[in-house]
This record gives sequence, C-alpha cells and structure tokens, in this order.
Amino acid sequence: MELENIMIPAVNRFASLYIEQKQPVKDFFHYEWKKESVFADRYEDLQQRSFQRDKLAACIKHYMSRFPQAQETEASLARLQNEASAVVIGGQQAGLLTGPLYTIHKIISIIHLAKQETDKLGKPVVPIFWIAGEDHDFLEINHVFVEKNRKIEKIGYSDKSVGKKMASDIIFDKKLLTKWVKNIFETFGETSYTKDVLASVEQAIANTSTIVDFFAYLVMDMFKHEGLLIIDSAFEPLRELEKPFFKQLIENHSEITAAVLEQQEMIVQNHFSKAIEMEEYAANIFYYEKNERVLLSFDPQDQCYIGKNGDLRMTKQQLLLQLEQNPALFSNNVATRPLMQEWLFPTLAFIAGPGEMMYWAELKKAFEVMDGMIPPLVPRLNMTLLTSALDSDMKELKLPLERVLQEGTKAERHAYWDTIIDKDLNSLLEETKHVLGMQYKQIQQKIKELDKGMLPLVEKNKEFHLQQIDFLQRKTLERLELKHDVTLEKYARVERYLYPHDSPQERIWNVFYYLNHYGPSLIQNLTDLPYRFDGTHQIIKI
Repeated sequence: MELENIMIPAVNRFASLYIEQKQPVKDFFHYEWKKESVFADRYEDLQQRSFQRDKLAACIKHYMSRFPQAQETEASLARLQNEASAVVIGGQQAGLLTGPLYTIHKIISIIHLAKQETDKLGKPVVPIFWIAGEDHDFLEINHVFVEKNRKIEKIGYSDKSVGKKMASDIIFDKKLLTKWVKNIFETFGETSYTKDVLASVEQAIANTSTIVDFFAYLVMDMFKHEGLLIIDSAFEPLRELEKPFFKQLIENHSEITAAVLEQQEMIVQNHFSKAIEMEEYAANIFYYEKNERVLLSFDPQDQCYIGKNGDLRMTKQQLLLQLEQNPALFSNNVATRPLMQEWLFPTLAFIAGPGEMMYWAELKKAFEVMDGMIPPLVPRLNMTLLTSALDSDMKELKLPLERVLQEGTKAERHAYWDTIIDKDLNSLLEETKHVLGMQYKQIQQKIKELDKGMLPLVEKNKEFHLQQIDFLQRKTLERLELKHDVTLEKYARVERYLYPHDSPQERIWNVFYYLNHYGPSLIQNLTDLPYRFDGTHQIIKI
C-alpha cells in the first residue's frame, strides 16, 4: 500500500477558500487551522474552562459497553477523565454498512489528528466519533451503491414503518436486513475474504437491534484497537448531562437565531449561499412527540413554542418542565448541535467535511452570544483508493489522475470513439436519410394531387424506410462498440470507481466492497498510513 499526495480543488468554492485560509472565509471562524500554534492556543483556551469529564466518560462507557472493545478503549476513557486531556471529534449519520467511504475517512482523520497532537502537545488527546442518531432522514442512510451490469446502482433497505423516527429509534428486521446484506455482497463477488467479512456483518446484526447500534458495532469492530470512543447523540443518559445546556438554548433562542441570521447576511454579502435554513422565530431545537421529531419555533404574540404542524403548543414554563422531567424528548438541530458539542467536550479540533465548513461558518456569532468560540475546524482527509488494476488501465489509456478525479473519463472516451468510428459511413447514412426525406416530399406532393387520402400511407412508408436506415446505423455502432469493448470498458470502469455518478469516489462507494476484496486488515493498513493535514488529496494505491 502506497500513499501519494496530489492537489485538487475541494468540491465547493467555500471549502477551497477555507482550506487555503483565504479571505473572506478565513474571517468567518475564530481560529486559523493552518497556524503553527493553533492547537497550543486552543489547548490553553480549554484550560480556562471546566467539563463534566467523569460523568461524560461514564456515559460513553455505558453506551459503548454493548460494542466490540479492546484495552485501548479503557485507556481512552481514562484519558478523557484526565483534567489535562482534550479531544478531537467529528460526526456523521449512521449509514447502513457505515455508509459512503467518507465516513471511514472521517474516523481515520479523527484518530490521526488525535495521535499527532498527543505527540506535539505532550498532552492526552482522545479521538471521539459523534453519531448523529437524532437525525430522522432515513432516506439519506438506508442504501448502498453497488456495481451491477457495468453500472452503479443504489440498493436500498426499505422499512415502511420508519416515519420521522430518529435513527436511534429505528428497529430493523434482522431477517430482512440479513437478506439485504447478502444481496449487497453478491454484487461484490466471491473472494477468499467474503465468508469472514460477511460473518462479521451478520454478527453485528445478531448483536444489535437499531440502525444506529448496527452502525456503531461495525465501526468499533473496525477501530477498536485505535482508542476510538463513540457516542450516539440520542443516547438517553447523554440527555441528562445536556439538560442545563438545553435550558440555555431555550432561554437564549431568540439571541441565537438573531446571531445566525446576522452572520448569514454577512456570508451572503460575500456571494456565498446559505447552508442553514432558518426562520426569524426559530427555536432551533426538536421535540419528540408521537415518535416524530417536531422542529419548534417561537410565537412572539402568544409567547409560546409551537411545532410546524401547529398541533404542539407549550409555554416556556411547560417546555422547561418537560426538559426537567423528560430530557430524552429534546434534540438539537443543525445550528445548536455544534453548541451542544462545544459545551460537552473539551474540543481541541473538529474534523469537518466540505458541507460542514459552510454551516459552521454561519454559527460564529451564535458561539459568541453563548460566550464560546468555534473550535479549530480541520478539513477531514480526502482520500481515493486506487487499485493496481485501475492504475494499470489509466497508464495504458494515458489518463491523468487529477483530471479523472475531477471530471471522469467522458471526454477521453468520446475522443477515443471519434478515432474508431467510420465517419464516412455515418455521413453516408445521414445523407441517405436527408435525400430520402427530400424525395418523399416530392412523392407527397404528387400523391396529394392524385389522392389526398393516400398521404397517411406515404408518411407511414417514409417512416418505415427511415427506421430501417436508423436500424442499420444502430447495428453498425453496436458492432463497433462490441469490437472495441475492452478499451471502451476500461474508460468506463475507471470512471465508475474513481468518479462515479460525477462524484468523488468517497461519496458513492462503500468500504465493505474493499474489505471483501482486500480483507479486514485493510482498515489497519489504511489507518497506519502517514497522512498529512495540509489540504492535499490522499491517493492510496492498494
């Protein structure tokens, strides 16, 4: 396995400017992530604050007790209790089979940065992965993309009873999920690793019951020796720790909303679009009612909190009473989750994807309203897995890797097609259709004079002959494609694996495809590579 770093732009302009630390994006944050002393500065800032370390460690230990662990897990829990410790944290939704590759890339980023700063600062830095179990958009996490018949297809796990439940509350059907997983693995093809890798997934299904726990089990099975700690944002004991912070969110909701809207206006004036949809009277928290998350807003006229459907109405006192008695009914939205995370964890750095950079930028003034600062946002490692077979194909076809990763192979494939197509034959057939059309115009004119009733027959006769020429044209192209199928498929295969659906590989492909072909040791091999947090793209040759 080899690691190569190349420079390609981020998927959006905002992220590119942030990675390069250019204006105006640089000013939307409190820390400069590329500054040499940024983590030392942030560490000193953290030392001025206090955290519920013992309770937090106990809560995480409680949550993780049902998942695979190693002695490194206990060591990380002990470090978290240490007043001198900090954490590197990042989060993601609980995708089936861990979701797209970028989830794995984010976890590796968290682990690597924690190790790096432990060495540099000489202080314990703990890697933590925050699972967004409170999210309720099941359609975002219920599928995996696979290759079938030379195409990328989405295979979803369907469950009609989900509704707007939080992912943490979605209980899966073990038989149905096992069948779905086996269907996925069938598309991967049988290898010497298939039996063991599939068995590990089936073990995860057997030992869990919810979508989030299934995800967490797989993640810990892969990374248990790295000292990684995980926590579900919807874990009820965590809600107990969050009660005083939810109270602050309720007490200060109008100030938080006004701060976000003000920051958004500044960002829009700098010609960026908004990442967070927020109304003037948003309360920025969800309330769980009848197994559905209801986003609350504030009615200034009646001085009460209401749900979007209008059925839910509570005064501030009623809402605070519910918080005291039933904190599990409360959850954060995209604007308040970062604030909650900042209160709970001594965050040295947050590992962010391109989209996260955009919405965190809109929260700068909200953090200030709550007497906080956005932690240093470190761009997660962007990776592409390049197999030796694909590498060989690209060299044979003389395809530049940087171009493929940004644009695919369509232009080169079309250029190759132009070199093999018989342009004279194609022109002759097109000319024949044109001449035939002109001749039939004359025929139609004569028939019109003879008998107008025969015009439909003439039109039908013309279409028949044109269709025969089209048929001949198609058949010649099909034979040409068949003759050059090996080369044409190489262009298509390179694009399927490196730029599928006009997207980066990490947004489409799933890690279990690669585990099936390269074995469980792939995760350890990937984690051990000497990555650099410098904004470059990591090419991993396997």
